[in-house]
Amino acid sequence: AGSIFARKVAEHCSRKKIAINYPLIGAAGYSGMMVWHGGLSGSAPLKVGELNHEFYDLVGQIPFSQTIFSGMNLVCILLTLLVLPTAMYWMGKKVRPTEMNQIYTKNIPNSLDQTITGAERIDYSTFGGSILGLCILFAAFYQVIWMPISSDTPFDWSFGFMNPNFIILVLFGLCLLFHRSFIRFNQAVMQAIGGSAGIMIQFPFYAGIMGIMQSSGLVTLFSDFFVTISTEQSFPIFTFISAGFVNIFVPSGGGQWLVQGPIIIEASQQLNVPIQKAIMALCYGDQVTNMLQPFWALPLLGITQLKAKEILPYTLYLFALGCLIYCLVLLIF
Repeated sequence: AGSIFARKVAEHCSRKKIAINYPLIGAAGYSGMMVWHGGLSGSAPLKVGELNHEFYDLVGQIPFSQTIFSGMNLVCILLTLLVLPTAMYWMGKKVRPTEMNQIYTKNIPNSLDQTITGAERIDYSTFGGSILGLCILFAAFYQVIWMPISSDTPFDWSFGFMNPNFIILVLFGLCLLFHRSFIRFNQAVMQAIGGSAGIMIQFPFYAGIMGIMQSSGLVTLFSDFFVTISTEQSFPIFTFISAGFVNIFVPSGGGQWLVQGPIIIEASQQLNVPIQKAIMALCYGDQVTNMLQPFWALPLLGITQLKAKEILPYTLYLFALGCLIYCLVLLIF
């Protein structure tokens, strides 16, 4: 909804010759992600509000009245809804308007010969996609063919390894290998599924990152570090920071709660911190770093035809304001 609204505002201003900064409008459309986990769709509050949830034996059932509809969270949402729009209005008066007639002509260049600078060279390289595709295929077939040989276990002639994850992994590797460069692969996907291309392409990678973070113990390592330096007063702040850090690698509220939840629950019980406050601290850390983590902005970027680097200066500003609001609320309450 925020994406479509931002696009329609830009179209209206373009027709009426109203001067606006389009990337700022896009950032405003994305700013709703700063309140999602503390709202009605928040994964952690929804899960702990269920009867017999994953950690029911540890904390029991925690109703919405203690999380989403708590006084602390309502004050936090109210401050966010007052401060952020005011800040964006002020920015709108200070920043330079964009040329609206160029907004909708932004497409991925078809020519690979044009001058490309910075990290974009990787996207256009004919080696990047091929190498990553080969790595993915090697990882897939290593588990099927070479791993049984090295471990003296027979090959699985029932083809039990042939599940949806394996098929997706192999097809994804073949796509990158045959398209050779990331930009050609991206062009093909954009032609096929348009605005949802970014989510479809990057979600498998983030699922892999989440698996690495969880299985390697990195999440536990990060969380335990903040627990060891925490006191009863500082624990919600450090929970907020650790949740924000983990969200950069695991942009999934539900996934993050399943991974980080047991650590936060145990630590809050040891430090005598109300568990509902620790849960909301995790929610705040998860949602505020969405302004740094552009994964959930991908649909917005597809609809508005903006680039992540265009909205990032403004989302960084919102991130700083959000951190200030959430930390003050956690300290006061």
